[in-house]
Amino acid sequence: MSPPVTRLGGKRVLFVMAAPQEYGPCLRARLSPLITGVGPIEAAIGTTHALAALAALGTPPDLVVSLGSAGSARLDHCGLYQATEVAWRDMNATALGFAAGITPFLDLPAILPLPLHLPGIPGASLSTGANIVTGAAYDGIAQDMVDMETFAVLRACMNTGVPLIALRGISDGKQALTGLHDWTEYLHIIDEKLAAALIPLESALAEGLLG
Repeated sequence: MSPPVTRLGGKRVLFVMAAPQEYGPCLRARLSPLITGVGPIEAAIGTTHALAALAALGTPPDLVVSLGSAGSARLDHCGLYQATEVAWRDMNATALGFAAGITPFLDLPAILPLPLHLPGIPGASLSTGANIVTGAAYDGIAQDMVDMETFAVLRACMNTGVPLIALRGISDGKQALTGLHDWTEYLHIIDEKLAAALIPLESALAEGLLG
């Protein structure tokens, strides 16, 4: 079966999400996403496979949108943000003389920009990694918010030349996590805000205002 692509503003958009828990009723009424699974490995595999399948069909997307939740100890709780840049916090080859975040022997900076800007939604820097960040662990992260997929999705997009926008709602981080419920408690609000963001996204795509 072909990966799900949504027509929005006259463009073909591949929406990528990590987990069904983030795909609430408001988003279900508007789009059908690719759900990759949690973490950078699953995100890389799922996004790469989908982009390759669409390219083989001769129907590559015009845009990929990474949707979901994020944690932050400094941004507004339940606020909606678009990532302006993303780093990979797991990559650390400093013992070999490479700066933290640099992938050895790959000619890329530690922080990758996301140049497309959706008007009306504030920007924030993003850190991707395979760990759940909570409590004092935020002190060691320079970026504004954390997730587990966007860097991997971006690398897949870079390899196929498809642009990416990442939209994240802040679901947790104001206090230390004590269990799964601390993440899921506010996902219904994140769902509403992500779905509402599709309205300006559709207008921006139709009017060529992304940039």
